Amino acid sequence: MQTFEKATIKKIIEGKKIIEGKVPISIEIKGNRVDISGNEEDRYVGEKILEAINLGFDLETSLLLKETDYLLEIVPIKDLSRSKKLSVVKGRIIGKAGRTLEILQELSDCYITLKDSNVNIIGKSEEIKFAINAVKSLISGSKQANIYSYLEKARKKFFPSDLGLKEDFKKL
Repeated sequence: MQTFEKATIKKIIEGKKIIEGKVPISIEIKGNRVDISGNEEDRYVGEKILEAINLGFDLETSLLLKETDYLLEIVPIKDLSRSKKLSVVKGRIIGKAGRTLEILQELSDCYITLKDSNVNIIGKSEEIKFAINAVKSLISGSKQANIYSYLEKARKKFFPSDLGLKEDFKKL
């Protein structure tokens, strides 16, 4: 049984049927408490989905956690920051008009939210480690441009876009 704030309970109520349709669990809501029933593995997945909703992810993104290759990671800002001003560090992560956060998500192919003093990331297991490293570097003071460069290099190195097809095309 988990306890959530009212805003999260509202989102859970709105998505209850969808969650129960995607994951074989039953969700029972009593006030601000949520109880999940089902087999152990499905309950675990259900708890992760509800946790993601609580962390600010939308229902569609949270439901990605039912796939075995998607993970949810929480990076604590306070543990990594040298700055005592949490708002300044959050501002660096969000960027002007949310642009830094958008670019981080785009380059890492992960979903990122900020809630309280944590950066929350949902992504595929191969990609999430790059997003975590980028967020940690950003929190510790690295320049945004260096972070973007790191993510672009990681993307090219581990996920080549041409897959060797350009050479075959040139031969034709």
